[in-house]
Amino acid sequence: MTAKSRHLRRELTALLLLATCASAQAAENEIKSGAVVELRYRHETVDDDAFTRTAQADTLRLRLGYLWAFAPSWQAYADAERVQTLFGDDFNSTANGETDYPTVADPQATEINQAFVRYSGSALGATLGRHRVLLDNQRFFGNSGWRQNEQTFDGLSLGKTFQESGTALNYSWLGRVLRVNGHNNPNPLLREWDLNGNLINLSQPLALGKLTAYAYLVENHDRQDLSSRTAGARWNADMEREGVQPGWTIEYAHQSDYADNPFSFSESYRLIEARLRWSGVTFKLGQEVLGGNGQSGFSTPYASLHAFNGWADRFGNTPANGLDDRFVGAEGKFGKASWTVRWHDFQADRGGGDYGHELDASVSYPLWKGVTGMLKVADYRSDGFASDTRKLWFSLDYRL
Repeated sequence: MTAKSRHLRRELTALLLLATCASAQAAENEIKSGAVVELRYRHETVDDDAFTRTAQADTLRLRLGYLWAFAPSWQAYADAERVQTLFGDDFNSTANGETDYPTVADPQATEINQAFVRYSGSALGATLGRHRVLLDNQRFFGNSGWRQNEQTFDGLSLGKTFQESGTALNYSWLGRVLRVNGHNNPNPLLREWDLNGNLINLSQPLALGKLTAYAYLVENHDRQDLSSRTAGARWNADMEREGVQPGWTIEYAHQSDYADNPFSFSESYRLIEARLRWSGVTFKLGQEVLGGNGQSGFSTPYASLHAFNGWADRFGNTPANGLDDRFVGAEGKFGKASWTVRWHDFQADRGGGDYGHELDASVSYPLWKGVTGMLKVADYRSDGFASDTRKLWFSLDYRL
């Protein structure tokens, strides 16, 4: 029996034991069976100075699913999705071979996105199968929901909440990650990676905010250079008061090589963000630093990357000298419209080189029941580090 099979058998046994113990607990809120229908059309334009051609991508994603609540506190869920290119292939989808164009990583694909069995009790929870793994702000593990092909994981997730203290303990074993490049991608390393991942996330409510400690040990069998051990802590707080409402996030993590990684490294991660909510607008000021040793940088390959370090996606892979992202922004509502504006100044963590700056802005509006429209722009100026890049998106989302 292989090591991976032993891991899976162990996690299946844990789920069966949990089911036996959980039979005496009733769910606080009954979950009902029902269908899931999602439709998203998106137009994306990418003008990258490294290419003579401008990418124009029109894609449509249909996701159909069904949740079956087959017993008290127990559900089974599955959904499938189809991503279809419209109006031609004037972009590099990572699968269509159009490398003369900038990349828009939304290739055509038909796939099973999620398929799991879940127990949802008042204090215990378990999910077995293909599912989303969303931890904290998704800086380390997320679903990359911005892309048309969602990122999901095969594995087991367990959660326990201690009612008196509010302490929440979450553990996940991950055997595989299905990446955003689609199950039909001709490059197998863009489709999926086999993993042996053990994730522990422990959070404690405080009188002021919440403190979270975590340890993520991930062996990547397909990309050994991404096998890493990451441990850290996060303090997140938002004060509830009339008028001006301050808040902050302070986080530190350390990452080192793990398992059979052929490289040796030891890098740190730091985040300091101050927030101030006033008259319905939230202002943000902060600094996020991912360390680098000149050969490799602090990596977060399983994160919802688009949400961090600028929407132009120039820093999905941390530069070898690390990244120092200093940002300021604001977000709020104007009537029914939601808006966001953010400015980034990028520098190297090691050596202090200039990586450029970026301005991002978006506005979304509920057009009618179930349908939301969004307009979004990103303007990255490299200052000589890479190539200037401008992106424009327009999308329509429908959810039943």
